[in-house]
Amino acid sequence: MFTQLTEKNQNAEELKETLDDLEFQLFRMQDNLKEIAKKYEVIGVDQPEDNQLVIVSAQNDGNACKIMLNECTKAYRGAWDFAIDGVYEDNHTIFIGDIKGPANKGYGSVCMNYLKEVAVDQNVHVIKGDIAERDWDHLERLIHFYEKHNFEVNIDYTNKCGEIEWTPAYQ
Repeated sequence: MFTQLTEKNQNAEELKETLDDLEFQLFRMQDNLKEIAKKYEVIGVDQPEDNQLVIVSAQNDGNACKIMLNECTKAYRGAWDFAIDGVYEDNHTIFIGDIKGPANKGYGSVCMNYLKEVAVDQNVHVIKGDIAERDWDHLERLIHFYEKHNFEVNIDYTNKCGEIEWTPAYQ
């Protein structure tokens, strides 16, 4: 019986801690949203993992499209925590130039999903990119990431390069 009471108290303490953390993030999100919206288009709020809230914004001038993510666990100070940079090759193609930010937090998936939404909304038919020799130390992770997001991945192992391409399902 003592063990059951102890487990109940631990569960209640963990729940209170989680709720307190989410409440803090909601207050931080309100402040961050105001600041981010002054500079960029806010396109979503998401929750990639472990009850952490993030704000997703976009900078899109018709020549380049950048999808940015900011955590709600800290104050926004004018810089993003994760971003995918794309360039419009033409009216129907976005070329991913770079993905910047920490790995294995779910941020890349959040940003990629929003990039694909932007592409569909703008009638973009293709998102593509290159895999370069500089990516070789994390090649398997990249292949897994792009395949998870329904990209066709072609790797030239001999020359240490590759190409990725995604087309919307409606084509």
